[in-house]
Amino acid sequence: MKINWGTGIAIALVAFMLFILSFVYKTFTNTKYDHHIVSKTYYNDELNYQKEIDAEQNLENLSSKIVLKNTDKGVEIIFPDEFKDKKLEGTIDFQRSANEKLDFNIPINVTDNKQFIQDDKLVKGIYIVKINWKTDGKTYQFKDNFYY
Repeated sequence: MKINWGTGIAIALVAFMLFILSFVYKTFTNTKYDHHIVSKTYYNDELNYQKEIDAEQNLENLSSKIVLKNTDKGVEIIFPDEFKDKKLEGTIDFQRSANEKLDFNIPINVTDNKQFIQDDKLVKGIYIVKINWKTDGKTYQFKDNFYY
């Protein structure tokens, strides 16, 4: 059987397309490649975006910023001095964009302007830290990437 150059090009194109389609198929059907978004409530999050902007602006107006520090036993969160004797109500979220099973959320429980998070909740890697709190009728929000 003799194959001319036109038939050879057609066979090569079909083989290449099958090769690419097999990778696409494997990527979408294999559970090893977990496709998820960071937030399952992204639509509601978008509607509340202006409130987040206002809360972040309230944080920017403070004299000092929140500090996250790695320690031998976990993470220490130091709040600004303006909140020293105030009751803070809110939550601290640690999110891993690579694995949602490592995400966790804890309530704010500040002692002496600091909160400590034990290392048994944390796994080495990059977290998206989001701290939301309210005091004296004002809301505040802190967001940052943090390597533990």
